[in-house]
Amino acid sequence: MDGGGRLVQQVDGKCDPAPSKWAYRFERLMLTPLFRLMLRVFLPFAIVLAIAGIWFSDQDRRDQVSAAYNDLKSSIQTRPEFMVNVMAIDGASAGIAEDIREIVPIDFPISSFDLDLNLIRERVVELPAVAGATVRIRPGGIMQIAVTERDPVVLWRTREGLMLVDREGFVVATAQTRQLHAELPLIAGQGAEERVDEALALYAAAGPLLPRIRGLVRMGERRWDVVLNRDQRILLPETGAVQALERVIALNQAQEMLARDLAVVDMRLDSRPTIRIAERAVEEWWRIRQLPYGETRD
Repeated sequence: MDGGGRLVQQVDGKCDPAPSKWAYRFERLMLTPLFRLMLRVFLPFAIVLAIAGIWFSDQDRRDQVSAAYNDLKSSIQTRPEFMVNVMAIDGASAGIAEDIREIVPIDFPISSFDLDLNLIRERVVELPAVAGATVRIRPGGIMQIAVTERDPVVLWRTREGLMLVDREGFVVATAQTRQLHAELPLIAGQGAEERVDEALALYAAAGPLLPRIRGLVRMGERRWDVVLNRDQRILLPETGAVQALERVIALNQAQEMLARDLAVVDMRLDSRPTIRIAERAVEEWWRIRQLPYGETRD
């Protein structure tokens, strides 16, 4: 053994300073970065993980750790600054606010960690009368729900009754009577709520006929009929309905066509508009034709 404590071999009576084969291999491994990383990082981590696994293998110890974690979590979540005490609803009418409170039943006070704000918002937006909503926690323990309501623009007459419909075709609510919403135009027919923009465009183009219009009826989910008072009806085509209605208005202003005993003005064929005389006018015409020549009417 030399002065450094290394084992040396004697060859022919002389000391060999070269290390042994295993010492040489170990020194070569220590020069490898990956081997040093394993000794310094992975080996201690594996030892710690094994010790932790052995310690947590006992059920009582696991229960103790779980209970300590739950106590710590509860103590943090129930701090006064994290508690929500009241819900405020902004931008909603009294009826919509009551509906929101029914679909979001929360027992206050409650920790803000126990509130799923995205889920609450989704439930509020599902209400037919709500166009959008935001939910956030305000300082002071207030959960604020800001609501944007849908504005009804037409009344839709169905078999179930009158419905308030917004511009996008969503049914906002049920209308009790027509008189309560006399300012809204009336539409009817299957699929009419899906063509609210077309109906509003026809009402806007009606001009002088507007006081006489009782409503618009969607026919076969393809086109509109304009229903006037005096049991008159204007049949509009599938395309170019506004232009067809404007032609009828021009003819009426020039010749007072709708002031006569007409039942139907058919504009479905652009090249051949037709009119249908009212039944009472046809009966009167036949009665006059059957009078003897020279006889006067009563």
